[in-house]
Amino acid sequence: MIDLNDYDYYLPKEKIAQIPADKREYSKLLIVNNGKTDSFRSVNFFNLSDFISSGDLIVANNTKVIPARLLGNRETGGKSEVFLLKRIEPFIWECLVKPAKKLHLCDKVYFKDHDCYAEVIEDIGPGIRIVKLFGASGENEFINAVGQMPLPPYITRNYDQNKDLQEFDKERYQTVFAKDDGAVAAPTAGLHFSDELIESLKDKGVNFAYVTLHVGAGTFKPLTEEDISKGKLHSEFFSISKEVAGLINKTIANGNNVFVVGTTTARTLESFADESGVVHPCEGNTDIFIKPPYKFKVVKNLITNFHLPRSSLLMLVSALAGKDAIMAAYKYAFENDYRFYSYGDAMLICSN
Repeated sequence: MIDLNDYDYYLPKEKIAQIPADKREYSKLLIVNNGKTDSFRSVNFFNLSDFISSGDLIVANNTKVIPARLLGNRETGGKSEVFLLKRIEPFIWECLVKPAKKLHLCDKVYFKDHDCYAEVIEDIGPGIRIVKLFGASGENEFINAVGQMPLPPYITRNYDQNKDLQEFDKERYQTVFAKDDGAVAAPTAGLHFSDELIESLKDKGVNFAYVTLHVGAGTFKPLTEEDISKGKLHSEFFSISKEVAGLINKTIANGNNVFVVGTTTARTLESFADESGVVHPCEGNTDIFIKPPYKFKVVKNLITNFHLPRSSLLMLVSALAGKDAIMAAYKYAFENDYRFYSYGDAMLICSN
């Protein structure tokens, strides 16, 4: 049985990045050699091409974050939050609501400056409601007009005092290759790629491919001993196309490297690769929980951010590089002024 305490570490608040680097590719990149506890190299993310060769493949998650956090007022005037979790059908969503004790069947939340509201149409559990959105000609128009980007709780914001910051987050808490609406959290390793960096890598002969995994709110949920004993995480929708699966398999067969961007992409590929390492096209839901000991079938090189203590994502990178190597890398990053979490710096775990 895994002990969560083995995946704990102390991080002062000032190490948690509140804003990203001035330019996406200007973040730091820590090079970690798989399994080695004393072999680290610190570069900038724009130096990524130094570690990737012509014919290699970069696979990233093209999910698009929706502005899922809707702040409004109940009919009594009290403040409420409706956090969109999952679309059931047009204008009808499963949501996390606050304060849950004051939002019951037929209650409405109104959004100031917008002639629209959300009405509770079903109570399906503690804090979870089915709501219907009213007052806009289109669903996307409603969400984009009312919603705020669902930043993680460790990034603090007061948009009332800084409206420009809200627009900033709508751009920077989104990858440049975001395409398919559905995530309520960003695949943050992808945030370091700019259009210019992608083009320079392509000019070098590096190929790109995209899968989709819609990151859910469960990514912010603290891990418990019960989660570990079950061996499964929250379920998230994913998709791997026939073309992408074929390109991954061809790259590996040709002896080139596949570089996986982010734990969400890693979980997607590992969900539907067979024991021989062949990736199969598929669409569905995955609740895969990758933790030590785990034998990776496809993922050998991983670009990832620095993860929260006692988290499933910290366990995933530990399963790939080894817990001792990861903890040593985190100590190195701490001592060398790396910035942590979603808007922070990155690491590249290399297989050689």
